[in-house]
Amino acid sequence: MTDVLPARRYPPGMVARVTLSDVARAAGVSLATASRALNGSSNRTVQPALRERVLAAAESLRYTPDANAQAMARGATSSVGLIVHDIADPYFSGIAAAVTRAADRVGLHVTLASTQHQPDREHELVALMRRLRTRAVIIAGGRMADPEREARLRDALGDLMAAGASVAVVGQPLEGIDSVVIDNPGGAAALAGALLERGYTTAGVLGGPPEHQTARARRESFVDAFRAGGGTVGEEHVVHGLFTWEGGASAMEALLGRPDRPQVVFAVNDVMALGALSAARALGVRVPDDVAVAGFDDIVTLRDVVPGLTTVRIPLDEAGEAAAELALDGMGGGEARRRLVRTEVVLRESTPPRA
Repeated sequence: MTDVLPARRYPPGMVARVTLSDVARAAGVSLATASRALNGSSNRTVQPALRERVLAAAESLRYTPDANAQAMARGATSSVGLIVHDIADPYFSGIAAAVTRAADRVGLHVTLASTQHQPDREHELVALMRRLRTRAVIIAGGRMADPEREARLRDALGDLMAAGASVAVVGQPLEGIDSVVIDNPGGAAALAGALLERGYTTAGVLGGPPEHQTARARRESFVDAFRAGGGTVGEEHVVHGLFTWEGGASAMEALLGRPDRPQVVFAVNDVMALGALSAARALGVRVPDDVAVAGFDDIVTLRDVVPGLTTVRIPLDEAGEAAAELALDGMGGGEARRRLVRTEVVLRESTPPRA
């Protein structure tokens, strides 16, 4: 026989907050049964008749289940963690939109976190997601070429998966982890070929941080392909800077300050390219009349840019959807899976054909 819990009394003026004990009392069941009926359980179920009684009592009392209690009972929350480098960057917002749509379709919500371009925060945020019992985690964005940081991240992801969560990364593959790999080298090489075909023979590169793996892949592939096609990229014309608008602006200022200005400037992402366009305007340098400019990513904000920016398009919807599919589906047969996302050169007014 179920024990009947005594009614609670509250001091005058205090608003009573409905608790799980209130629901159990109203349904005439034990506290444990009420918890299993409302929060679920990883190893025990409740008879349908009892569950209906508990749900009816909860509805009549307008009880709201505690998310932490549900996570403890089920072993995971209904949350998908998404870790990006910069929430304000349209590249990451494009991926986030696709991940959110995929999560919505299966009744999950997305918890978004940003490293703010601080590499050491990546493994810290993974550890936080584990403590929050996040069901799945997606990490989007390139990483620094640092073996120690890479090892810390792998360890943190290993702990997360040991706790029952699934993981996927967007960018460079990570050993033992499902990955969505962007064809950065192929896109950069194709852009170099397209610019050569338009008659450009000298190029400069706004190369991003030297140790950033995505920036390096795009930078090196572009330079190699441009030189292989007969073009010239001087070592002094490869300028490094932050992977941001400010980084692109300052790198462009340094490049345009040289007497031997190249015919075209390739920025390794569109956000840097937008900073480069602003720096050129501030210096009185006309694009494309005085210098042509190209970027990489094809972020949505390029719709409003004049002149239209030549770039390499990454289908961000496809990348985000693929990452969500891998993360929500869990590991496939114990083997890490790879999804390759192809890129496409988009030629616009910022790089017109040369006579």
